[in-house]
Amino acid sequence: MNYPTIVMMTDFGADNISACAMKGVCKTVCNDLVTADLTHSVIPFNTWEASAYLIYVEPFWPKGTIFVSVVDPGVGTKRKACVAKLKDGNYVVTPDNGTLTHVFYEIGIQEVREIDESINRLPATKDTSVFHGRDLFAYCAARLAANIISYEEVGPLYPVESIVLHNTFYNPVIRENHIEGLITAVFKHFGNLFTNIHYEDFNKAGFKEGDYVDVRITHKDEIKFNQKVLYQKSFGYVDINQPIIFNGSNLVICLALNQGSFAEVYQISSGMDWRVEFKK
Repeated sequence: MNYPTIVMMTDFGADNISACAMKGVCKTVCNDLVTADLTHSVIPFNTWEASAYLIYVEPFWPKGTIFVSVVDPGVGTKRKACVAKLKDGNYVVTPDNGTLTHVFYEIGIQEVREIDESINRLPATKDTSVFHGRDLFAYCAARLAANIISYEEVGPLYPVESIVLHNTFYNPVIRENHIEGLITAVFKHFGNLFTNIHYEDFNKAGFKEGDYVDVRITHKDEIKFNQKVLYQKSFGYVDINQPIIFNGSNLVICLALNQGSFAEVYQISSGMDWRVEFKK
């Protein structure tokens, strides 16, 4: 029997043993289950970054995939633990703490259920409340993936409208030759910046490959970057360590340095307070 893959994301760190424990729980539930890693290097406690990383990867996995996202600063408190059924057929098992923001707006959530801990919690660890990634989220995801429980048996439904969302998420402001958006994520290894501006909207606003574009990045109204930058299809159209605007692999507008780290050189991060403006 083919079971859906369980894809895991945490803020535990790449060298932390905890993700391995989560995978062990999945194999204990059903030895035929397959797990994969999205990342374990989310900035600690940063549910915005978790949300942005999730939307970057989720659309490229087959229908029925179960994502387990554990960025959980409220672990052990009254925050809801849930399983969201997305409109594209995938599932997200996560604390309801803002991690669902991007999939809510960009994919859509069909329904959401609170995990019933009396059924879908690892019994042997009932006396600890600080590792729900292992004891609740991985365990429930494994039972769902292995068809031990149906989605309806996860726990009670609650209104999609009550899901916790980052309240400054917004669509880009688009005008002729002018577009404003957010820096949604940083590709940490290379330091590239991802925005929430789709390349089709960028082009419709009047920008085309070969243009030099005025780019301004602000953090809480402090200007962090303000230069003219070439818009082209890839990095090699500018000299080494020079900035470039390009259409990224997820079809959103990105910024990078050719063979350098834009984020490191200009001290740029991502999230609700990081705004970017393009105009010509």
